[in-house]
Amino acid sequence: MPVLDPNPQNGQKKFLIVLGAMLAITVIIGIVASVASP
Repeated sequence: MPVLDPNPQNGQKKFLIVLGAMLAITVIIGIVASVASP
């Protein structure tokens, strides 16, 4: 089964959502840190 399935199973879809959320949180923290730094 390929890593990025066009029609992922329920577990894989949940995993991709968690992965995307972690990536978004990391990007948001980076933006906030760059804005807060003098």
